[in-house]
Amino acid sequence: MAEIQSQQLQQKHAGAKRCKKLSTRIDLTPMVDLGFLLITFFVFTTSLDKPKIIKLALPDEHKITDIPKLPEGKSLTLVLIDNNKIGYYIGADVNTMQFTNYSPEGLRGIIIQRESAVKKRYGSPDELMVLIKPTDNASYKNVIETMDEMLINNVGRYMLLDASAAEKLAGINK
Repeated sequence: MAEIQSQQLQQKHAGAKRCKKLSTRIDLTPMVDLGFLLITFFVFTTSLDKPKIIKLALPDEHKITDIPKLPEGKSLTLVLIDNNKIGYYIGADVNTMQFTNYSPEGLRGIIIQRESAVKKRYGSPDELMVLIKPTDNASYKNVIETMDEMLINNVGRYMLLDASAAEKLAGINK
């Protein structure tokens, strides 16, 4: 580990003796080994940040025979169409479908407007039920943006469903 090296000095004067100067040399190999062992230990024992994902509640596989009826005033149906367009209607009448986009004035404005109307009529904005129906031409990005709007606006009840043929036809025609 440490060794002392000595050299004999030549005497310049015949009668005077000089003290020996000893130099030390420290071997740093064990310290480097210890450093790498510590780095390896901390790398193996450190936990990485866990990825964050959207929790999705999936339905059971059971067939439901008794489907509860939802009052038409409490429902908002969003039909996700291609080109970042959204068709929406209130209740069950597909013929009253109107169109908007994903801007804060568009989709978010419609949700806020419906929540206030439901609160005014039924006493609580939590009574609103949003039905999200993507068509075949809707992108995955559009579905995620719509679900993000549900989280932003604190919509507690929403469902992801298949668009019916009438909804697809109404979205294509306009």
